[in-house]
Amino acid sequence: MRVLVSAASRHGSTEEIAQELGKFLREGLPTARVEVIPLDQVDSVDRYDAVVLGSAVYMGRWLEAAPQQVAAHAAALAGRQVWLFSSGPVGDPPKPEEEPVDVAELTRLTGARLHHVFPGRIDKGQLGLAERMVVRALYAPAGDFRDWPAVRAWAAEIAAVLQPKAAGIPAG
Repeated sequence: MRVLVSAASRHGSTEEIAQELGKFLREGLPTARVEVIPLDQVDSVDRYDAVVLGSAVYMGRWLEAAPQQVAAHAAALAGRQVWLFSSGPVGDPPKPEEEPVDVAELTRLTGARLHHVFPGRIDKGQLGLAERMVVRALYAPAGDFRDWPAVRAWAAEIAAVLQPKAAGIPAG
């Protein structure tokens, strides 16, 4: 079994979530080959049995390249087990609570089993001027709000679904 974990990330936070998902999928699926590749470097999903795709969320939407990649690979993704994740809400509790506006269509295109939203990170030192202005206007708090136990637990849930296939047991 081959599993792709891929994410679009502007400042590295969402890529780090993808790396953590990949690490824990490898632990949960020891016989599977799990690859973590930045979304802009994915040329095909044809060689994968399962795909976990994610994106940072800005202004309520996935990064522009992410929906474009999903659309480009929609037919192939629809024939695989797919999970989607978003990273972006910040604060305690994380805000905004709503799902990104484009996720419903991405779920439809891919036939994704589930979409999960993880809190994100804002490091003002990494932000450009326009981004800092938006953060200030929205009163978004700076800090790292990522929930690593939740990321690991979600990876374990995905591994549990894929485990029978990875072990060569036919789906019932």
